[in-house]
Amino acid sequence: MLTDTQATTASPARAAQANVGTDALIRTINLWKTYVMGEEEIHALRGVSFDVPRGEYLAIIGPSGSGKSTLMNMIGCLDTPSQGEYWLNGKLVSEMDDDELAHIRNKEIGFVFQTFNLLPRATALHNVELPLIYNGTPAAKRIEMAKKALEAVELGHRMSHRPNELSGGQRQRVAIARALVNSPSIILADEPTGNLDSKTSVEIMQLLENLHEQGNTIIVVTHEPDIAAHAHREIFIRDGMIDRDIRRA
Repeated sequence: MLTDTQATTASPARAAQANVGTDALIRTINLWKTYVMGEEEIHALRGVSFDVPRGEYLAIIGPSGSGKSTLMNMIGCLDTPSQGEYWLNGKLVSEMDDDELAHIRNKEIGFVFQTFNLLPRATALHNVELPLIYNGTPAAKRIEMAKKALEAVELGHRMSHRPNELSGGQRQRVAIARALVNSPSIILADEPTGNLDSKTSVEIMQLLENLHEQGNTIIVVTHEPDIAAHAHREIFIRDGMIDRDIRRA
């Protein structure tokens, strides 16, 4: 059980949210995530609080077991906290049910994974279309949107190619285009260069920088300091808590 001092009360959190400016896209307030393992409680997150302004380029960095993946799952609406509140785009996500969370994930968050997560038999264009198929976008419109997203990542000439016909960097570009296609509030990238060589990694990080310059909010989750260094802000997670929060000019 969490103690009374660890738990967050609703009224201060809601009052704090009321004071958040329009540039605040994310607000987390005293987030805890506790797993019960037999008679033992494991605290993966221990009272994490921070804001992310709209349009920020943030890296969340920490070693294995630090809690960064748990925090990523909270931000990505893949999990809910044991205590505390998570606000995304003015919505109290931490109190939503599974159906509401699925809707928020599809509308607000574009995911980029280390392993690309592409359908092997589908073309680049069809892979990018997938989120639009799930949300019921008409065929003609979704093809137009998917083509535009592929052109934004400089893959307009590879739309008809399948993943096995693309390099690792091109596959990650397809994954980024898929993340972009819904015009989400956040592009959430989990170790986006983990399966790439160093040259291609630099190219992918430059692409994310370009997308940030176009106004996108980027959050990269990584254990690699050189990847985190591309971001304009770094939150260091250690033992489920924020160890450092550094902004660069």
